[in-house]
Amino acid sequence: MAKLILTQEVTGLGAPGDVVDVKDGYARNYLVPRGLATGWSKGAEKDIASIRKARKSREIATVEGASAARDSLQSNVIVVAARAGASGRLFGAVTTGDIADAVSAAGGPSLDKRKIEIDQPIKALGEYQVKVRLHADVAATLDVRVVPEA
Repeated sequence: MAKLILTQEVTGLGAPGDVVDVKDGYARNYLVPRGLATGWSKGAEKDIASIRKARKSREIATVEGASAARDSLQSNVIVVAARAGASGRLFGAVTTGDIADAVSAAGGPSLDKRKIEIDQPIKALGEYQVKVRLHADVAATLDVRVVPEA
């Protein structure tokens, strides 16, 4: 087992600053090469405090604030313009970054693209539902409408 410090959020494993034990292959082949984690050492304990401090400044501070953001997000439909063919199939896919940019452009709160979860890749025009984790206890479901680019 390898002991690591997460530098990014990994779904099902933990948040930045968490110390986790994972199998050696998972650490060596996935987490460390992608920059999602670094090796744990006694000297790295100082890094944990700075990572947690940075995470606190980025995330919504209170459950009430997250609930208010959830209510405002769920009451609106987010429109994402994408290049599409005549059949309605997209050239590429709508990414979490595209959705985060569309929310910000619509006047919503700035969202971290890593907090947005898409169940199926969005590769066609239409309406979709996307989950956003706003806080440890609060999640929102966004209605996303994909329309052709003008």
